[in-house]
Amino acid sequence: MAQRKSPRWWLVPLFLLAGAAWAMASAPAAKGPTEDYPCRNCLATPQWLLEHRNDPDVVLVDVREDKDLDGRYLPGAVRLPWKSFQRHDTVRGVGAVFVGAAEAQEILGRAGIARTDTVIVYDSVARDGGATASYVFWVLDYLGHPSKRILERGLDGWVEAGGETVSEPARREPVFYQAPSEEIRPLRLADGPFVQSRLGDPYYQILDVRSSEEYLGLKQNTALDGTPLAPGHIPGAYNVDYRSNWRDAATKALRPYSELQKLYAGLDPNRAVIVYCHSGRRASFGYFVLRLMGFQDVRLYEASWNEWGNSRFYYPVEKKANRLEGAVPMPTAGPAAPVKAPQPAEEKRETRPASTGGYVSCGG
Repeated sequence: MAQRKSPRWWLVPLFLLAGAAWAMASAPAAKGPTEDYPCRNCLATPQWLLEHRNDPDVVLVDVREDKDLDGRYLPGAVRLPWKSFQRHDTVRGVGAVFVGAAEAQEILGRAGIARTDTVIVYDSVARDGGATASYVFWVLDYLGHPSKRILERGLDGWVEAGGETVSEPARREPVFYQAPSEEIRPLRLADGPFVQSRLGDPYYQILDVRSSEEYLGLKQNTALDGTPLAPGHIPGAYNVDYRSNWRDAATKALRPYSELQKLYAGLDPNRAVIVYCHSGRRASFGYFVLRLMGFQDVRLYEASWNEWGNSRFYYPVEKKANRLEGAVPMPTAGPAAPVKAPQPAEEKRETRPASTGGYVSCGG
């Protein structure tokens, strides 16, 4: 009788393993944390920095103030507190404002930062997880600095990714920092008269990044001297609390692009966005997030409610909520397009003054 051959079951696992290996090899690579954002070069993940920290043109900048330091720095990082780029406006009494392009370039040069450097700015989760470093990012964007990024989750993200720390900041030799005049973007900054003249202009969208209580006038802001400021918001402004940009309030991890698109649904990336808060710092984070999302014409109203809510300036105020509506296509993921400021002709075009019906004057 012929011997019966037993089935070769041992071959089955081999086929399964081979199939799994083929599937893994042919599947598209998983996207990195920054690949979903249109402006990939606006954000540095700790993993990216671990790979690029020794690049000769990478400069790390710790923007924390003295009160926020904890004795830890990223290796090679220079200290450049974010408030170094501000001065007190004693004439208008609207708090701290940008020092201007000339002095900002001197500050960068003294810190050893060159125009050709890739500047990585960072803070810490305790110092608002990017919403402080964002001010220096805005300064660099104003100067048209070609390559700058915020380190996601700052010092904390770096440590959790396995990065080491040192106990002292680095010092770099001073250099001559000079931004070509045609590359400086003064339209990145807005002031009260500019904003008021654009009320009702359909090209301009106004974004209030304060809390909903501040926006609706339920929580009153105060000036530096403690004087109460008018409750409410700029007429026509929309409200997206800057804290909403974080996926998790504890870790301060940014939301993925798909979630940010939903958060800002209705905001038109083809039009200008003027961002403000109480004193400008929180607004700089809203500015950064919009730039990360690929918005090109974004402007920081730095004096924010310290100016607009001051009764001495008689700016109009409203308390009703304005809702973002519609579904305007957002920029697609990929490298950010070159930053282009609006042409002077666009800035000089005639705008129609907004109706003051239903507004409450701060000084009335």
